[in-house]
Amino acid sequence: MHLNGGGTKSGFQILKFIFLFLLCTALPGASFGAGQLSRVTVKGNQFVTADGKSIVFRGLNASGPEKLAREHQWNKRYFDNARSWGATIVRFPVHPSAWRAQGKEKYLKLLDQGVGLAGESGLYVIIDWHSIGNLAEEKYHRGEYQTTREETIEFWKTMARHYSGDNTVAFFELFNEPALGKKLGDCPWQRWKQIMEEVISVIRTNGGTAVPLVAGFNFGYDLTPVASAPINAEGVGYVSHPYAMKRKAPWPEQWTRDWGFAADTYPLFATEVGFCPADDKQAHIPVIGDEGYGDTLTSYFEKKGISYAVWCFDPDWAPALIKDWNFTPTRQGIYFKKALTKSPPSAEATLVN
Repeated sequence: MHLNGGGTKSGFQILKFIFLFLLCTALPGASFGAGQLSRVTVKGNQFVTADGKSIVFRGLNASGPEKLAREHQWNKRYFDNARSWGATIVRFPVHPSAWRAQGKEKYLKLLDQGVGLAGESGLYVIIDWHSIGNLAEEKYHRGEYQTTREETIEFWKTMARHYSGDNTVAFFELFNEPALGKKLGDCPWQRWKQIMEEVISVIRTNGGTAVPLVAGFNFGYDLTPVASAPINAEGVGYVSHPYAMKRKAPWPEQWTRDWGFAADTYPLFATEVGFCPADDKQAHIPVIGDEGYGDTLTSYFEKKGISYAVWCFDPDWAPALIKDWNFTPTRQGIYFKKALTKSPPSAEATLVN
């Protein structure tokens, strides 16, 4: 059929409308131009995709979204490079001080940009409330980690509502590194357990669909209390940060006693790992280590089906994986880039077209 004059334009508009209508009604869950990441849930001691397949994550930690944006690195190139290293997930550490400084609306825009770019690159996301210390007594390691129970709960209420149904945001890590002792005060596990259960309840009451991740004491390392008093909520994963200096070698038996046992019953995610040689300018406790630690750790993870994310995909935050914004790998970057690209097929992000 031939249309002339104004009829040509209106005819194309009608055809375009019909095409889009049919596309939307035929593919109600589709994302235009790309597949959509499958929703991640918990089944037994595994993370699973919507079709019930087990998924073991291998990922990278971003530095602060506000830092990356300030340095013009919060872009597709950043996430494409993370994917090219073999990552299937990226962790976004949200410092409470940065959240307040930026303000909710501005920081949400930063997170939305990152979530969108990660999804385009086929990467899942962990949103991490990046505090270190004792939330029960509100005592913290340093100023940037200071928060309150009220602010923490409000943050997760906001995240739950904002990312409800967004499959790219697979995990909410409720509190980065619980830590006690000396200036950080005390908190019995039962008290910490109650606080975490309250946060999980708030998330789910407000429509949150991401899997909550709960860390143990000793700066997110020790999960021994979980053996007798697990979190009273379904669909939860546990976190450990087993840096090399948390225990002296040989590590595996100690890891199993301290946190690895949990992987027999619950899904476990080591959301921070990494090492820095002793002679490196970034060397500090507890991250000083080498490839021997890396080999032992990654073998342990493979044996027990534990997910992990390496710190940090930024040249400034130690232990750094890259030397510069050409993504030149450091010594640990060389090691983990190789380890990530050797990940088993189960670690691949599953796409629903």
